[in-house]
Amino acid sequence: MASLRLIALAVLALIGHVCLAADIKLTWNVTYVQVNRDGYNNRRAIGVDNALPIPPVFIDQGDTLVLTVFNSLDVPVTIHAHGLLQKGTAHMDGAAQISQCGIPPRESFTYRIHAEQSGTYWLHAHDKALVADGLRAPFVIRDAKRPYEYDEDVLISLEDWYQTESAKKMEEVTQPSTSGPPPPTFPYGLINGYNGNDTKPIKFVPGKRYRFRLVSMSTTEWWKFSIPGHKLEVIEADGALSEPHIVDGLDLAPAQRYSAIVTARESDEFNFIYNCTLYADFVPWIHGMNPRYYTGSIEYRKGAPTKYHAITDDRQLTWDDDLKMSALDGQDELPVDRQISLSARAFITTDKRQLRALGSLPYEDQQVPTLFTAMTTGKMAMDPRVYGPQAQVYVIPHMQNVEITIKNPQGQPHPFHLHAIQVQVIERGPLLQSELEPPPVNLNVTVPDVSKIPVRRSQGKPMLRDTINVLPFEYVKLRFCGSEPAIMYTHCHVAAHQAAGLAVTFVVAPDVMQRTQTIPEELTQMCLRQGLKASGNAIGNHGLDFTGLSPVPVEAPPRKAN
Repeated sequence: MASLRLIALAVLALIGHVCLAADIKLTWNVTYVQVNRDGYNNRRAIGVDNALPIPPVFIDQGDTLVLTVFNSLDVPVTIHAHGLLQKGTAHMDGAAQISQCGIPPRESFTYRIHAEQSGTYWLHAHDKALVADGLRAPFVIRDAKRPYEYDEDVLISLEDWYQTESAKKMEEVTQPSTSGPPPPTFPYGLINGYNGNDTKPIKFVPGKRYRFRLVSMSTTEWWKFSIPGHKLEVIEADGALSEPHIVDGLDLAPAQRYSAIVTARESDEFNFIYNCTLYADFVPWIHGMNPRYYTGSIEYRKGAPTKYHAITDDRQLTWDDDLKMSALDGQDELPVDRQISLSARAFITTDKRQLRALGSLPYEDQQVPTLFTAMTTGKMAMDPRVYGPQAQVYVIPHMQNVEITIKNPQGQPHPFHLHAIQVQVIERGPLLQSELEPPPVNLNVTVPDVSKIPVRRSQGKPMLRDTINVLPFEYVKLRFCGSEPAIMYTHCHVAAHQAAGLAVTFVVAPDVMQRTQTIPEELTQMCLRQGLKASGNAIGNHGLDFTGLSPVPVEAPPRKAN
């Protein structure tokens, strides 16, 4: 009888959990909007219902976000749930010409995003560089059971904001040029959607614990965050929980997220400040423009004096380090069945376009979305050639353990985002001096003596991340298991670099995907209505017949040293 009672209780608990899960319905009418977000520049942007910023989205673990997107723009649009694994639902990943065709103007599509995970994410446009025009919002999935005790959530979103629309900026990057990359421009910083100088106080109660969720929605520049007089107990990176990691501050590359618990002081005698710094250390440092400093108030008691701390050199502070972090309930380092080496490099074409490549060629969208090719080409889906030369595809057999080495021989850091996966961060170290690229003259970069850069390895259960910052003149080693069929589009999250082709694609277990997933007819018809094909190889033909495919770019010979 006792055992039957236990079984009954377990069934009731399961039913209760199922009943508690909900469909959270939301509609976004994506529109153009005239805004002045930085306090200086009026410009056309992209928002929802004629407004910016777009409010954050909060749901509970186990819920399903039902997001209906109506496109009131004059170009296609898609929405990507950044960091969501989309297990069994690769068609909901929202990446244009990878998992779907764009939603055409005056049409709509409904995304169903199941929150199997918990953590801190964001929603953003994933067609061209529309994300840089404002179509982005934090997305928080609250834990079904809190891994750490705290009293309140504090959400801080961080954005860089340019006075020029993304289409014009991307044209400057990819069009033929004889003088190299365009000169750098300097964005303003937005905090929680508004000018970084207009922040509201964050109220603290002595002794309480606050979970700060920081989301970098930047498209080019980095952010640093700290609260002088307080330590940050990091417990999450990119949606993956970690053992507590105590630091003074957080350094966020574009698209990265962190959660850190801050314990309030025991007295309300003083108020404090928090610091947010928007910077890019690869372009010239100009007073008041790069970096830009923003501060806000930590208010213990209204009217209390503010306690300031002496300005400290950042090098004297402890910052987040994913090699020193350990995944909560994580795995040991995965064994390696296969090694793949990639290198982020400049790719100057014979017609003087300034492109970039992570594999052998710059990435370019294919006419048939990569997912559709994987699902409709039968056994040919295991052949990377069927996806087209510029999809830069690596096919990963089911359950294969892969180690990726990403090299960065350039003087700019690259935050690489891997769709549909969280990867183990295993090792960082220097490249060979002979592998380094001379930086463009308009960048603030000095080629270092790489022999002084140490090799560092994970110090515990390797931390999991979906966005990895690869530092200049270094490599990083990542590992994952191809256990879930997926289209792992992997790209630099600096918008200009992505537009220039700095990406590859890992197609994981397409044979298993064909047996276990389906593409909704609605998505197929969406392609066909735009004159795009929805089956076959990259151009919509059979097998390796690429008749009609644009020729691949030709790389110019390297310039001879003077």
